[in-house]
Amino acid sequence: MAKKLTMTTRDELLAALRDRYAKAGRTEKVRIINEFTEVSGYHRKHALRLMRPSSGPGRLATRPGRRVYDEAVREALIVLWEASDRLCSKRLVVLLPVLITAMEKHGHLNLDTAVRDKLSKMSAASIDRSLSDQRDRTKRRRSASALKHLRRQVPIRTHGDWNDPPPGFFEMDLVAHCGGRMEGSFLWTLAITDVATGWTECAALITRDSANVIAGLQKIRRQMPIEILGLDFDNDSVFISGDFIVWCKENAIEFTRSRPYKKNDQAFIEQKNGAVVRRLVGNQRFSGVRAARELAQLYAASRVLVNVFQPSFKLIAKTRDGGRVRKRYSAPQSPCDRLSQGGKLPEVAAARLRHWAQSSDPIAVLAAVRHAQSRMALIAEKGEDAQLTAPPVDLARFLKTLTTAWRDGDPRHTHRPPIVLPHHWRTRIDPFEAVSDILRQWLDEAPDMDGITMLRRLQSERPGRYPDNLLRTLQRRVKLWRREIAHRLVFGEPVAIEANEPREHSS
Repeated sequence: MAKKLTMTTRDELLAALRDRYAKAGRTEKVRIINEFTEVSGYHRKHALRLMRPSSGPGRLATRPGRRVYDEAVREALIVLWEASDRLCSKRLVVLLPVLITAMEKHGHLNLDTAVRDKLSKMSAASIDRSLSDQRDRTKRRRSASALKHLRRQVPIRTHGDWNDPPPGFFEMDLVAHCGGRMEGSFLWTLAITDVATGWTECAALITRDSANVIAGLQKIRRQMPIEILGLDFDNDSVFISGDFIVWCKENAIEFTRSRPYKKNDQAFIEQKNGAVVRRLVGNQRFSGVRAARELAQLYAASRVLVNVFQPSFKLIAKTRDGGRVRKRYSAPQSPCDRLSQGGKLPEVAAARLRHWAQSSDPIAVLAAVRHAQSRMALIAEKGEDAQLTAPPVDLARFLKTLTTAWRDGDPRHTHRPPIVLPHHWRTRIDPFEAVSDILRQWLDEAPDMDGITMLRRLQSERPGRYPDNLLRTLQRRVKLWRREIAHRLVFGEPVAIEANEPREHSS
Protein backbone atom coordinates (compact mmCIF):
# COMPACT_ATOMS: atom_id res chain seq x y z
CA MET A 1 0.00 0.00 0.00
CA ALA A 2 1.37 3.39 -1.01
CA LYS A 3 2.38 5.76 1.73
CA LYS A 4 -0.13 8.56 2.16
CA LEU A 5 1.17 11.89 0.88
CA THR A 6 0.05 15.38 1.75
CA MET A 7 -1.92 17.37 -0.80
CA THR A 8 0.96 19.80 -1.23
CA THR A 9 3.38 16.96 -2.02
CA ARG A 10 0.93 15.49 -4.54
CA ASP A 11 0.58 18.86 -6.29
CA GLU A 12 4.38 19.25 -6.48
CA LEU A 13 4.71 15.72 -7.87
CA LEU A 14 1.97 16.44 -10.41
CA ALA A 15 3.67 19.64 -11.56
CA ALA A 16 6.95 17.78 -12.07
CA LEU A 17 5.44 14.88 -14.04
CA ARG A 18 2.95 16.80 -16.22
CA ASP A 19 5.56 18.18 -18.65
CA ARG A 20 7.25 14.79 -18.95
CA TYR A 21 3.88 13.15 -19.58
CA ALA A 22 3.01 15.62 -22.35
CA LYS A 23 6.29 14.95 -24.22
CA ALA A 24 6.49 11.20 -23.64
CA GLY A 25 5.43 8.42 -25.98
CA ARG A 26 2.69 5.89 -25.35
CA THR A 27 4.86 3.38 -23.50
CA GLU A 28 6.48 6.10 -21.37
CA LYS A 29 3.08 7.61 -20.52
CA VAL A 30 1.85 4.24 -19.28
CA ARG A 31 4.92 3.92 -17.06
CA ILE A 32 4.50 7.49 -15.71
CA ILE A 33 0.81 6.92 -14.93
CA ASN A 34 1.59 3.62 -13.19
CA GLU A 35 4.27 5.23 -11.00
CA PHE A 36 2.11 8.28 -10.22
CA THR A 37 -0.93 6.23 -9.15
CA GLU A 38 1.25 3.99 -7.01
CA VAL A 39 2.92 6.91 -5.21
CA SER A 40 -0.06 9.29 -4.92
CA GLY A 41 -2.83 6.76 -4.28
CA TYR A 42 -5.08 8.35 -6.92
CA HIS A 43 -7.42 6.31 -9.07
CA ARG A 44 -6.01 5.74 -12.60
CA LYS A 45 -8.84 7.67 -14.31
CA HIS A 46 -8.37 10.63 -11.96
CA ALA A 47 -4.60 10.56 -12.57
CA LEU A 48 -5.19 10.70 -16.35
CA ARG A 49 -7.47 13.74 -15.93
CA LEU A 50 -4.84 15.53 -13.84
CA MET A 51 -2.12 14.88 -16.43
CA ARG A 52 -4.08 16.62 -19.18
CA PRO A 53 -2.98 20.21 -19.90
CA SER A 54 -6.62 21.39 -19.70
CA SER A 55 -6.89 20.35 -16.08
CA GLY A 56 -5.36 23.63 -14.92
CA PRO A 57 -2.33 24.37 -12.76
CA GLY A 58 -3.44 22.03 -9.94
CA ARG A 59 -4.32 22.58 -6.29
CA LEU A 60 -1.45 24.98 -5.68
CA ALA A 61 -3.17 27.82 -7.46
CA THR A 62 -5.70 29.91 -5.58
CA ARG A 63 -9.13 29.83 -7.12
CA PRO A 64 -10.19 33.43 -7.87
CA GLY A 65 -13.27 34.95 -6.36
CA ARG A 66 -13.68 32.40 -3.56
CA ARG A 67 -12.35 34.47 -0.63
CA VAL A 68 -15.37 35.93 1.13
CA TYR A 69 -13.78 37.34 4.32
CA ASP A 70 -10.85 39.62 3.54
CA GLU A 71 -8.09 40.90 5.83
CA ALA A 72 -10.23 43.75 7.22
CA VAL A 73 -12.89 41.30 8.41
CA ARG A 74 -10.25 39.04 9.89
CA GLU A 75 -8.58 41.92 11.77
CA ALA A 76 -11.92 43.10 13.18
CA LEU A 77 -12.73 39.52 14.20
CA ILE A 78 -9.44 39.25 16.10
CA VAL A 79 -10.25 42.40 18.07
CA LEU A 80 -13.74 41.15 18.88
CA TRP A 81 -12.39 37.72 19.88
CA GLU A 82 -9.93 39.29 22.31
CA ALA A 83 -12.63 41.62 23.66
CA SER A 84 -14.81 38.57 24.40
CA ASP A 85 -12.00 37.03 26.48
CA ARG A 86 -11.28 34.49 23.72
CA LEU A 87 -14.61 32.70 23.61
CA CYS A 88 -15.10 29.63 21.49
CA SER A 89 -16.63 30.13 18.04
CA LYS A 90 -20.07 28.75 18.91
CA ARG A 91 -20.44 31.24 21.75
CA LEU A 92 -18.71 34.08 19.90
CA VAL A 93 -21.06 33.91 16.90
CA VAL A 94 -23.97 34.65 19.23
CA LEU A 95 -22.14 37.46 21.00
CA LEU A 96 -20.84 39.28 17.89
CA PRO A 97 -23.92 41.49 17.19
CA VAL A 98 -24.16 42.56 20.84
CA LEU A 99 -20.43 43.09 21.15
CA ILE A 100 -20.14 45.11 17.95
CA THR A 101 -23.01 47.40 18.99
CA ALA A 102 -21.57 47.94 22.46
CA MET A 103 -18.05 48.67 21.25
CA GLU A 104 -19.27 51.12 18.59
CA LYS A 105 -21.50 52.83 21.13
CA HIS A 106 -18.55 53.51 23.44
CA GLY A 107 -16.26 54.58 20.60
CA HIS A 108 -13.98 51.54 20.56
CA LEU A 109 -14.85 50.50 16.98
CA ASN A 110 -15.88 52.26 13.78
CA LEU A 111 -16.58 49.44 11.35
CA ASP A 112 -17.34 49.83 7.69
CA THR A 113 -20.82 48.71 6.68
CA ALA A 114 -19.51 45.91 4.48
CA VAL A 115 -17.23 44.61 7.25
CA ARG A 116 -20.09 44.70 9.77
CA ASP A 117 -22.38 42.81 7.42
CA LYS A 118 -19.77 40.10 6.79
CA LEU A 119 -19.10 39.72 10.51
CA SER A 120 -22.80 39.29 11.22
CA LYS A 121 -23.01 36.52 8.58
CA MET A 122 -19.95 34.54 9.71
CA SER A 123 -20.59 31.01 10.91
CA ALA A 124 -18.82 29.28 13.76
CA ALA A 125 -16.77 27.20 11.30
CA SER A 126 -15.65 30.33 9.42
CA ILE A 127 -14.61 31.93 12.71
CA ASP A 128 -12.56 28.86 13.57
CA ARG A 129 -10.79 28.98 10.21
CA SER A 130 -10.12 32.72 10.46
CA LEU A 131 -8.70 32.47 14.01
CA SER A 132 -6.73 29.25 13.51
CA ASP A 133 -3.30 30.98 13.48
CA GLN A 134 -4.07 33.08 16.55
CA ARG A 135 -5.37 30.12 18.52
CA ASP A 136 -2.34 28.02 17.64
CA ARG A 137 -0.11 30.77 19.03
CA THR A 138 -2.07 31.16 22.29
CA LYS A 139 -2.83 27.49 22.90
CA ARG A 140 -0.56 25.87 25.45
CA ARG A 141 0.85 22.77 23.89
CA ARG A 142 0.87 19.97 26.40
CA SER A 143 3.40 17.32 25.71
CA ALA A 144 3.34 13.94 27.36
CA SER A 145 5.14 14.18 30.70
CA ALA A 146 8.25 12.19 31.39
CA LEU A 147 6.42 10.34 34.17
CA LYS A 148 3.79 9.06 31.72
CA HIS A 149 6.52 7.95 29.34
CA LEU A 150 8.30 6.05 32.12
CA ARG A 151 5.05 4.60 33.45
CA ARG A 152 4.42 2.97 30.08
CA GLN A 153 7.73 1.14 30.40
CA VAL A 154 6.71 -0.52 33.69
CA PRO A 155 4.25 -3.43 33.27
CA ILE A 156 1.28 -3.75 35.62
CA ARG A 157 0.94 -6.65 38.05
CA THR A 158 -2.29 -7.18 39.99
CA HIS A 159 -2.71 -9.11 43.23
CA GLY A 160 -3.96 -12.16 41.33
CA ASP A 161 -0.95 -12.27 38.98
CA TRP A 162 1.63 -13.60 41.48
CA ASN A 163 0.78 -17.30 41.05
CA ASP A 164 2.90 -18.54 43.97
CA PRO A 165 6.30 -17.06 42.95
CA PRO A 166 9.62 -18.38 44.31
CA PRO A 167 11.46 -16.44 47.05
CA GLY A 168 13.04 -13.25 45.76
CA PHE A 169 10.03 -11.37 44.41
CA PHE A 170 9.25 -8.44 46.69
CA GLU A 171 6.60 -5.79 47.08
CA MET A 172 7.96 -2.37 48.05
CA ASP A 173 6.49 0.79 49.54
CA LEU A 174 7.38 4.01 51.37
CA VAL A 175 5.97 4.93 54.79
CA ALA A 176 5.98 8.56 55.93
CA HIS A 177 6.86 9.52 59.50
CA CYS A 178 5.17 12.91 59.28
CA GLY A 179 2.99 12.83 62.39
CA GLY A 180 -0.09 13.69 60.35
CA ARG A 181 1.44 16.83 58.77
CA MET A 182 2.92 16.49 55.29
CA GLU A 183 4.52 19.93 55.22
CA GLY A 184 8.25 20.28 55.80
CA SER A 185 10.92 17.59 55.89
CA PHE A 186 10.54 14.29 57.72
CA LEU A 187 11.84 10.73 57.65
CA TRP A 188 10.61 7.91 55.43
CA THR A 189 10.83 4.14 55.73
CA LEU A 190 11.53 1.96 52.71
CA ALA A 191 9.83 -1.38 53.41
CA ILE A 192 10.01 -4.51 51.23
CA THR A 193 8.45 -7.93 51.86
CA ASP A 194 8.92 -11.22 50.07
CA VAL A 195 5.66 -12.52 48.59
CA ALA A 196 6.58 -16.19 49.03
CA THR A 197 7.94 -16.19 52.59
CA GLY A 198 6.94 -12.86 54.17
CA TRP A 199 10.56 -11.90 54.84
CA THR A 200 10.49 -8.17 55.58
CA GLU A 201 13.29 -5.61 55.63
CA CYS A 202 13.16 -1.88 56.36
CA ALA A 203 15.56 1.00 55.73
CA ALA A 204 15.43 4.55 57.08
CA LEU A 205 15.49 7.36 54.49
CA ILE A 206 16.20 10.94 55.50
CA THR A 207 14.61 12.30 52.32
CA ARG A 208 12.29 10.92 49.67
CA ASP A 209 14.17 10.60 46.38
CA SER A 210 15.34 7.89 44.00
CA ALA A 211 18.99 8.06 45.07
CA ASN A 212 18.09 7.31 48.70
CA VAL A 213 15.74 4.51 47.64
CA ILE A 214 18.55 2.89 45.62
CA ALA A 215 20.98 3.28 48.53
CA GLY A 216 18.43 1.72 50.90
CA LEU A 217 17.89 -1.23 48.57
CA GLN A 218 21.62 -1.79 48.23
CA LYS A 219 21.93 -1.90 52.01
CA ILE A 220 19.02 -4.33 52.26
CA ARG A 221 20.51 -6.60 49.57
CA ARG A 222 23.76 -6.94 51.48
CA GLN A 223 22.07 -8.22 54.66
CA MET A 224 19.35 -10.44 53.20
CA PRO A 225 19.79 -14.21 52.76
CA ILE A 226 18.04 -14.17 49.36
CA GLU A 227 18.60 -12.25 46.17
CA ILE A 228 16.13 -9.67 44.89
CA LEU A 229 14.73 -11.09 41.65
CA GLY A 230 11.76 -8.77 41.24
CA LEU A 231 10.29 -5.59 42.72
CA ASP A 232 6.65 -4.58 42.60
CA PHE A 233 5.83 -1.01 43.63
CA ASP A 234 3.07 1.56 43.36
CA ASN A 235 2.88 4.54 41.00
CA ASP A 236 5.03 6.81 43.16
CA SER A 237 7.30 9.05 41.07
CA VAL A 238 10.23 8.01 43.28
CA PHE A 239 9.96 4.46 41.94
CA ILE A 240 8.89 5.34 38.39
CA SER A 241 11.99 7.36 37.61
CA GLY A 242 14.77 7.00 35.10
CA ASP A 243 17.49 6.37 37.68
CA PHE A 244 15.55 3.66 39.49
CA ILE A 245 14.51 1.84 36.30
CA VAL A 246 18.09 1.91 35.01
CA TRP A 247 19.33 0.52 38.36
CA CYS A 248 16.83 -2.35 38.16
CA LYS A 249 17.91 -3.17 34.60
CA GLU A 250 21.60 -3.08 35.50
CA ASN A 251 21.03 -5.49 38.40
CA ALA A 252 18.76 -7.83 36.39
CA ILE A 253 15.77 -7.12 38.64
CA GLU A 254 12.30 -7.52 37.18
CA PHE A 255 10.13 -4.50 37.97
CA THR A 256 6.35 -4.15 37.89
CA ARG A 257 3.82 -1.71 39.27
CA SER A 258 0.32 -1.84 40.70
CA ARG A 259 -2.74 -0.22 39.22
CA PRO A 260 -3.41 3.36 40.33
CA TYR A 261 -5.74 3.64 43.34
CA LYS A 262 -5.78 -0.17 43.79
CA LYS A 263 -4.03 -0.78 47.10
CA ASN A 264 -5.10 -4.42 47.14
CA ASP A 265 -2.61 -5.02 44.31
CA GLN A 266 0.05 -4.51 46.99
CA ALA A 267 -1.73 -6.31 49.81
CA PHE A 268 1.44 -7.99 51.12
CA ILE A 269 3.42 -4.82 51.75
CA GLU A 270 0.38 -2.80 52.84
CA GLN A 271 -0.13 -5.34 55.61
CA LYS A 272 3.51 -5.04 56.72
CA ASN A 273 3.29 -1.24 56.77
CA GLY A 274 0.98 -1.56 59.76
CA ALA A 275 2.10 -4.85 61.31
CA VAL A 276 5.83 -4.02 61.18
CA VAL A 277 6.61 -0.35 60.51
CA ARG A 278 3.82 1.33 62.47
CA ARG A 279 4.03 -1.28 65.23
CA LEU A 280 7.73 -0.50 65.70
CA VAL A 281 7.85 3.24 65.07
CA GLY A 282 4.34 4.49 65.77
CA ASN A 283 2.75 7.55 64.20
CA GLN A 284 4.89 10.37 65.60
CA ARG A 285 6.88 12.81 63.50
CA PHE A 286 10.62 12.31 63.04
CA SER A 287 13.07 14.47 61.10
CA GLY A 288 16.77 15.15 60.96
CA VAL A 289 19.98 13.15 60.74
CA ARG A 290 19.94 12.12 64.38
CA ALA A 291 16.46 10.63 64.16
CA ALA A 292 17.39 8.83 60.94
CA ARG A 293 20.40 7.27 62.66
CA GLU A 294 18.28 6.06 65.58
CA LEU A 295 15.59 4.74 63.22
CA ALA A 296 18.21 2.75 61.32
CA GLN A 297 19.38 1.22 64.63
CA LEU A 298 15.79 0.31 65.50
CA TYR A 299 15.38 -1.54 62.21
CA ALA A 300 18.73 -3.29 62.67
CA ALA A 301 17.61 -4.52 66.09
CA SER A 302 14.13 -5.55 64.95
CA ARG A 303 14.92 -7.55 61.80
CA VAL A 304 15.57 -10.68 63.92
CA LEU A 305 12.36 -10.09 65.88
CA VAL A 306 10.27 -9.68 62.73
CA ASN A 307 11.76 -12.49 60.62
CA VAL A 308 12.60 -15.11 63.28
CA PHE A 309 10.39 -14.67 66.34
CA GLN A 310 7.09 -13.51 64.81
CA PRO A 311 5.19 -16.27 62.96
CA SER A 312 2.61 -15.14 60.46
CA PHE A 313 -0.20 -16.67 58.45
CA LYS A 314 -0.07 -17.11 54.70
CA LEU A 315 -3.13 -17.12 52.48
CA ILE A 316 -3.44 -20.39 50.56
CA ALA A 317 -6.80 -20.12 48.82
CA LYS A 318 -9.75 -17.76 48.55
CA THR A 319 -13.15 -18.80 47.26
CA ARG A 320 -16.31 -16.77 46.80
CA ASP A 321 -19.71 -18.21 47.65
CA GLY A 322 -22.27 -15.59 46.65
CA GLY A 323 -21.56 -12.57 48.83
CA ARG A 324 -19.31 -14.49 51.21
CA VAL A 325 -15.56 -14.92 50.75
CA ARG A 326 -13.88 -17.92 52.37
CA LYS A 327 -10.14 -17.73 53.00
CA ARG A 328 -7.87 -20.62 53.90
CA TYR A 329 -4.52 -20.01 55.56
CA SER A 330 -1.49 -22.16 56.22
CA ALA A 331 -0.23 -22.90 59.71
CA PRO A 332 1.64 -19.93 61.25
CA GLN A 333 5.33 -19.91 60.41
CA SER A 334 8.06 -17.37 60.72
CA PRO A 335 9.60 -16.04 57.49
CA CYS A 336 12.89 -17.65 58.49
CA ASP A 337 11.28 -21.10 58.78
CA ARG A 338 9.48 -20.72 55.45
CA LEU A 339 12.72 -19.74 53.76
CA SER A 340 14.98 -22.38 55.30
CA GLN A 341 12.56 -25.28 54.71
CA GLY A 342 11.28 -26.90 51.56
CA GLY A 343 14.45 -26.59 49.50
CA LYS A 344 13.93 -22.92 48.71
CA LEU A 345 17.59 -22.18 49.49
CA PRO A 346 20.79 -24.11 48.85
CA GLU A 347 21.58 -26.38 51.77
CA VAL A 348 24.62 -24.35 52.85
CA ALA A 349 22.64 -21.09 52.89
CA ALA A 350 19.70 -22.76 54.63
CA ALA A 351 21.98 -24.21 57.34
CA ARG A 352 23.59 -20.81 57.86
CA LEU A 353 20.14 -19.22 58.20
CA ARG A 354 18.98 -21.85 60.73
CA HIS A 355 22.13 -21.34 62.78
CA TRP A 356 21.56 -17.58 62.78
CA ALA A 357 17.99 -18.07 64.01
CA GLN A 358 18.93 -20.64 66.70
CA SER A 359 21.75 -18.51 68.07
CA SER A 360 19.57 -15.41 68.47
CA ASP A 361 18.41 -14.59 72.01
CA PRO A 362 14.73 -13.48 71.92
CA ILE A 363 15.00 -11.55 75.21
CA ALA A 364 18.13 -9.72 74.04
CA VAL A 365 16.45 -8.91 70.73
CA LEU A 366 13.29 -7.58 72.43
CA ALA A 367 15.33 -5.57 74.94
CA ALA A 368 17.32 -3.97 72.11
CA VAL A 369 14.10 -3.10 70.30
CA ARG A 370 12.55 -1.54 73.43
CA HIS A 371 15.75 0.40 74.09
CA ALA A 372 15.75 1.76 70.52
CA GLN A 373 12.06 2.63 70.78
CA SER A 374 12.66 4.58 73.99
CA ARG A 375 15.37 6.61 72.26
CA MET A 376 13.06 7.29 69.31
CA ALA A 377 10.29 8.43 71.66
CA LEU A 378 12.72 10.77 73.41
CA ILE A 379 13.68 12.33 70.07
CA ALA A 380 10.02 12.72 69.12
CA GLU A 381 9.32 14.48 72.40
CA LYS A 382 12.38 16.74 72.72
CA GLY A 383 13.66 16.94 69.14
CA GLU A 384 17.29 17.10 68.10
CA ASP A 385 18.31 18.39 71.56
CA ALA A 386 17.30 15.17 73.32
CA GLN A 387 19.99 13.75 75.59
CA LEU A 388 20.30 10.08 74.59
CA THR A 389 22.48 8.96 77.50
CA ALA A 390 20.47 5.88 78.45
CA PRO A 391 22.53 3.10 80.11
CA PRO A 392 23.08 -0.16 78.23
CA VAL A 393 20.36 -2.77 78.40
CA ASP A 394 20.46 -4.95 81.53
CA LEU A 395 18.94 -8.28 80.42
CA ALA A 396 18.36 -9.57 83.97
CA ARG A 397 16.50 -6.41 84.96
CA PHE A 398 14.59 -6.35 81.68
CA LEU A 399 13.49 -9.95 82.17
CA LYS A 400 12.10 -9.12 85.62
CA THR A 401 10.08 -6.22 84.25
CA LEU A 402 8.25 -8.47 81.78
CA THR A 403 5.96 -9.75 84.54
CA THR A 404 4.74 -6.27 85.44
CA ALA A 405 5.12 -4.43 82.11
CA TRP A 406 1.39 -4.80 81.40
CA ARG A 407 0.58 -2.47 84.29
CA ASP A 408 2.21 0.48 82.54
CA GLY A 409 0.09 0.10 79.41
CA ASP A 410 1.80 -0.15 76.05
CA PRO A 411 5.44 -1.24 76.54
CA ARG A 412 6.50 0.51 73.32
CA HIS A 413 7.57 4.03 74.17
CA THR A 414 6.87 5.15 70.60
CA HIS A 415 3.16 4.38 71.13
CA ARG A 416 2.68 6.08 74.46
CA PRO A 417 0.83 9.39 74.34
CA PRO A 418 2.90 12.40 75.36
CA ILE A 419 2.58 13.33 79.02
CA VAL A 420 0.89 16.72 79.41
CA LEU A 421 1.28 18.07 82.92
CA PRO A 422 -1.56 20.32 84.16
CA HIS A 423 -0.52 23.88 84.90
CA HIS A 424 -2.09 26.28 87.39
CA TRP A 425 -0.30 29.45 86.48
CA ARG A 426 -1.75 32.34 84.57
CA THR A 427 -0.39 33.08 81.11
CA ARG A 428 -2.41 36.25 80.49
CA ILE A 429 -3.29 39.35 82.49
CA ASP A 430 -6.48 38.96 84.51
CA PRO A 431 -8.99 41.33 82.84
CA PHE A 432 -11.22 41.43 85.97
CA GLU A 433 -8.47 41.93 88.56
CA ALA A 434 -9.51 45.55 89.33
CA VAL A 435 -13.20 44.70 89.81
CA SER A 436 -12.96 41.21 91.28
CA ASP A 437 -14.16 42.29 94.74
CA ILE A 438 -17.07 44.23 93.26
CA LEU A 439 -18.16 41.23 91.20
CA ARG A 440 -17.97 38.96 94.24
CA GLN A 441 -20.13 41.41 96.18
CA TRP A 442 -22.73 41.45 93.39
CA LEU A 443 -22.82 37.67 93.42
CA ASP A 444 -23.22 37.54 97.21
CA GLU A 445 -26.12 40.00 97.00
CA ALA A 446 -27.79 38.16 94.08
CA PRO A 447 -26.60 34.51 93.93
CA ASP A 448 -28.78 33.87 90.84
CA MET A 449 -27.07 36.58 88.76
CA ASP A 450 -25.54 35.02 85.63
CA GLY A 451 -22.43 36.03 83.78
CA ILE A 452 -24.04 37.98 80.94
CA THR A 453 -26.14 40.08 83.37
CA MET A 454 -23.04 40.82 85.38
CA LEU A 455 -21.10 41.84 82.25
CA ARG A 456 -23.89 44.15 81.04
CA ARG A 457 -24.00 45.87 84.45
CA LEU A 458 -20.23 46.20 84.41
CA GLN A 459 -20.31 47.72 80.91
CA SER A 460 -22.95 50.26 81.92
CA GLU A 461 -20.97 51.40 84.97
CA ARG A 462 -17.55 51.32 83.26
CA PRO A 463 -18.18 51.86 79.53
CA GLY A 464 -15.49 50.97 76.97
CA ARG A 465 -13.36 48.86 79.32
CA TYR A 466 -14.98 45.41 79.23
CA PRO A 467 -15.92 44.21 75.69
CA ASP A 468 -18.25 41.31 74.90
CA ASN A 469 -15.41 38.88 74.13
CA LEU A 470 -14.72 38.66 77.90
CA LEU A 471 -18.09 36.98 78.54
CA ARG A 472 -16.76 33.41 78.51
CA THR A 473 -13.96 34.35 80.93
CA LEU A 474 -16.45 35.95 83.31
CA GLN A 475 -18.79 32.95 83.09
CA ARG A 476 -15.99 30.58 84.11
CA ARG A 477 -15.09 32.93 86.98
CA VAL A 478 -18.71 33.02 88.20
CA LYS A 479 -18.86 29.23 88.04
CA LEU A 480 -15.83 28.95 90.33
CA TRP A 481 -17.23 31.53 92.75
CA ARG A 482 -20.55 29.69 92.92
CA ARG A 483 -18.70 26.45 93.70
CA GLU A 484 -16.93 28.20 96.57
CA ILE A 485 -20.23 29.60 97.91
CA ALA A 486 -21.85 26.15 97.74
CA HIS A 487 -18.96 24.57 99.58
CA ARG A 488 -19.18 27.21 102.32
CA LEU A 489 -22.91 26.65 102.70
CA VAL A 490 -22.49 22.87 103.02
CA PHE A 491 -19.35 22.57 105.11
CA GLY A 492 -19.28 25.93 106.81
CA GLU A 493 -15.76 26.73 105.68
CA PRO A 494 -14.33 28.29 102.52
CA VAL A 495 -12.57 26.12 99.95
CA ALA A 496 -9.34 27.23 98.29
CA ILE A 497 -10.40 27.44 94.65
CA GLU A 498 -8.14 29.47 92.42
CA ALA A 499 -9.74 31.64 89.79
CA ASN A 500 -7.04 30.68 87.30
CA GLU A 501 -7.44 26.89 87.45
CA PRO A 502 -7.21 25.03 84.12
CA ARG A 503 -9.92 25.60 81.59
CA GLU A 504 -12.43 22.79 81.31
CA HIS A 505 -12.61 21.21 77.87
CA SER A 506 -15.93 20.22 76.40
CA SER A 507 -16.13 16.66 75.17
